[in-house]
Amino acid sequence: MWGILTALLSGALMSVQGVFNTEVTKQTSIWVSAGWVQLTAFLTCVAAWLFSGRQSIPALLQVEPRYMLAGGVLGAFITYTVIKSMGSLGPARAALLIVISQILVAYGIELFGLFGVERAAFEWKKAIGAAVAIAGIIIFRS
Repeated sequence: MWGILTALLSGALMSVQGVFNTEVTKQTSIWVSAGWVQLTAFLTCVAAWLFSGRQSIPALLQVEPRYMLAGGVLGAFITYTVIKSMGSLGPARAALLIVISQILVAYGIELFGLFGVERAAFEWKKAIGAAVAIAGIIIFRS
């Protein structure tokens, strides 16, 4: 249950953040806005780290495979693409497409066992669910 609530909160926060970032971009620029997001996220993480136990930072040097450390780089491009898509499509349409993309890519990662994720068997009900979600976008767009 906690996982479901956390996922719902994550989606809500992403939508609100996308709107905020798009407005900041209109008043500054895309990379100023994205940089601000990343800087404030970093400062928030530092504050949380200071109050939550101070786990070892040098442990990052032990992370394997090394490409797993690229999450921050991906985060910068996620911020950029969310801002651009919300600015051109609007929050609802952009969020729908973002979520569909997340579902399809995440399912592909599970199916092929990419990035160290345990491989999952193909299930028709999941494929049909993705197709229904895509149909929903088509209906929503009309």
